[in-house]
Amino acid sequence: MGMALFSRINNPFLRFLGSPQTILVGSFAGIILIGALFLMLPWAQNGNKIGFVDALFTATSAVCVTGLAVVDTATDYTFFGQAVILFLIQIGGLGVMTFASLAFQILGRRLSLQTQAVVHDSFFQQDVGAEFKRTFTTILLLTFGIEAVGAFFLFIRFIPNMDFGPALWNSVFHSVSAFCNAGFSLRTDSLIGLRHDLVVLFTIMALIVLGGLGYMVLHELWISGGRRLGFFPIMRYARRFSFHSKVVMFVTSILLVGGTILIMLSGLTPAEPTWYETGVNALFQSVSSRTAGFNSVDIGQLPSGTLFIITLLMFIGGSPGSCAGGIKTTSVAIWLARLRSGVYGRSDVNLMNRSLSPDLVSRTDLLITLAAVWNVLGVLLLFETETHMKVDALNLIFEQISAFGTVGLSTGLTPNLSIAGKLWISATMFMGRLGPLTITLWMFPRSSVQVNYPKGRVMIG
Repeated sequence: MGMALFSRINNPFLRFLGSPQTILVGSFAGIILIGALFLMLPWAQNGNKIGFVDALFTATSAVCVTGLAVVDTATDYTFFGQAVILFLIQIGGLGVMTFASLAFQILGRRLSLQTQAVVHDSFFQQDVGAEFKRTFTTILLLTFGIEAVGAFFLFIRFIPNMDFGPALWNSVFHSVSAFCNAGFSLRTDSLIGLRHDLVVLFTIMALIVLGGLGYMVLHELWISGGRRLGFFPIMRYARRFSFHSKVVMFVTSILLVGGTILIMLSGLTPAEPTWYETGVNALFQSVSSRTAGFNSVDIGQLPSGTLFIITLLMFIGGSPGSCAGGIKTTSVAIWLARLRSGVYGRSDVNLMNRSLSPDLVSRTDLLITLAAVWNVLGVLLLFETETHMKVDALNLIFEQISAFGTVGLSTGLTPNLSIAGKLWISATMFMGRLGPLTITLWMFPRSSVQVNYPKGRVMIG
């Protein structure tokens, strides 16, 4: 009996089913399928014209907090359908396992070690140990608190032009969508009609930035702010920002400022009447392009140079442990540090006066390589499946990277995608939300057997 149990525990297939990667992939896939079935219900849509593929695409886009849409969220879905989409966005933003953990806490049950491992990998880059429950609760409170504050400011701007109910619903929907970096909007033109409303634009930008920093950084910002204001007098909270948070905030600042300047130099269409409004909308697109998907200008009318800049921002994405997709800000920082070391002929890789471990550097190389290969294959596939659309290569590349970065911006191709194109973009959104490394580790579990081959020499350069 004991030996049989031991053999079952050590069965590779059972270990695969119980791995954190399998739990994470399975939970996301399951909630997407359930969401698609709900969106196919007659009372979820207007006109009963949304089929399974379109419902699956919408559910995937919502859970993967992307924002790409094959139908108009504002007109093709009822209030119930929009509520389903909002719920999927919130689940996808915090992570499916987070809601499972929340339910366990509400029921008074203890989280399993595997569940804690999955949530830990989603949010943290360090061991929180005994502080897990306290930190997890703080993250939930921060999330709902920030979304509530954002909804309040949006409600102030919406209420003069809407009835109370629609104004409240639009405020909550856009606040949650912005913080979760989803990009879904109840306005057919996204935020183009509000591109001169500074309160709306800056509220949405603040929500996007906070949602894209990562929960670990948010937690440290909260603790640091509370310590400065005297909320947390206990000495164990009196700690400086971690190295991870410093890298995230530094790279995020560079990308926001640099992206704004490049977009302004490349041009916006239509041109704003003043340089100030041009700067605000360039800043908004720089913020939104990294993962959110809201647009205050017509993306399809932007110059090719601006589309290329936005494509680079989308590929980078947000930060680890956040609602964002892409290869992440920290990966770019590590890759650039490795590039600098290689140019100067140094074997060690240093970043901000810290030495990076070889394992971390190699994982970053693997992540960026997998992302590049996936997107190259995706663009080639779209070239074959979307021949019915007479568009240039940049538009297809833009669509592919937008899905991978879980951004949601589009030049107008999404509603016209073929069934094969929709399924591929759905798979790309799924890959972008979970991350290439997670999917790869799930599909190809690491073997404990290491084989060393003879060394070979190859000329390069």
